[in-house]
Amino acid sequence: MRRFLSRKFMRFPLTVLVFLGMAINQAPAFSATPDIYPAPEQAKLDLAAALKSAAAGHKRVILDFGGNWCGDCHVLDIYFHDPANKPILDANYVLVHINIGHMDENQSIAERYQVPLAKGVPALAVLDEHGKLMYSQKSGEFEAMRRMESSAVTSFLIQWKPVKPGCSAVQVNC
Repeated sequence: MRRFLSRKFMRFPLTVLVFLGMAINQAPAFSATPDIYPAPEQAKLDLAAALKSAAAGHKRVILDFGGNWCGDCHVLDIYFHDPANKPILDANYVLVHINIGHMDENQSIAERYQVPLAKGVPALAVLDEHGKLMYSQKSGEFEAMRRMESSAVTSFLIQWKPVKPGCSAVQVNC
């Protein structure tokens, strides 16, 4: 009886593994993380379009330097789209993702906006509606985004949003 049971139970895990293997092979391929950053050569065009849009909408521009390989960059993007942050972002900013490749692309844009990529990514710069630099991360402030809370992004967005006529700097939806 013992021999019969052991054979029966030995076949069960093998059968399960075979079916799992078949299911995995039949499942459509997908990436666990989406591509946030467009091709590196797109950066100059995206920046020009963002500056035009920001001027028309009286918004600021956030330059988000990073790469699709960067886990912290994906966390930042998740936090940007968090329900607490998305309305602030949409109302006050034009977001531009700038692909730095593997630290070998778009270095000139980072230098122009005083973003030291060697300190880590994601790294942000904020421009006013005319393209003037308002802020750049100098010390890799968001480099360890995976250990930060979404509220850090909320604070950042509120701190650097433009103050519109009739509003105070601390009002979130003004």
